[in-house]
Amino acid sequence: MEMHSNIMPWILGICAGMLVGLAKTGMPGIGILAVPIVAMIFPAKVSVGALLPLLITADIFAVAWYRRHAEWPRLFELFPCVIAGIIAGAVVLSWMSGNYFKPFLGTLVLVLLALELARRHFGLTRVPHQRWFVIMSGSLAGFATTVGNAAGPIMNIYLTAKGLQKQNFMGTIAWYYLIFNCIKVPIYAGLGLITADTLRFDALMLPSVITGAFLGRWIMGRISQQWFRTIVLGLAGIAALRLILW
Repeated sequence: MEMHSNIMPWILGICAGMLVGLAKTGMPGIGILAVPIVAMIFPAKVSVGALLPLLITADIFAVAWYRRHAEWPRLFELFPCVIAGIIAGAVVLSWMSGNYFKPFLGTLVLVLLALELARRHFGLTRVPHQRWFVIMSGSLAGFATTVGNAAGPIMNIYLTAKGLQKQNFMGTIAWYYLIFNCIKVPIYAGLGLITADTLRFDALMLPSVITGAFLGRWIMGRISQQWFRTIVLGLAGIAALRLILW
């Protein structure tokens, strides 16, 4: 990646950083758009490693602001299943070649978007609080977060189904992401997905993440997010199609 010779990677990187910060502190779900954006800057497989330090930075802000509102029983019941999903995701990452990863990542984003749209369309805010739901949600979230930093729609559905209020939702999901994103660091490093090039990119994009985090906290509770989510879901779908087709 040669950011000095082309302004577009700078623009894309700043947008991705802002989205990550916003998603972690005030607009859950929109961070999925950062996944295909970063994959436009780096090779798709390496992009998951490039995005991770930015996510962890925003996670720290989210935990600092919302940590007292976490509902730990909701997290503890997920932990074993998420770990199983992370292991499965690490196996897939080590096996899949870079040539196939870009369309795979785009397809994953589209599937998760479809899941989120189905939840909104059918009003799936209450689902059975049974063990199968916990196992399915945790395993899929662990797999999606490992192969593409894309567990957002799954966790949003899970916590919404559990009936968490806004503050509790933010506190619970903040701890979830910080814990499991940190667990992914040695996995990504071992697979060569975190490099000197990606770390330089992360260092340059940190100001945009921090700006997005403060903006997300300001937005939290002040405006309706319905219109914004609709626009972002549409943009995420377009970006995912770009990964698949080009």
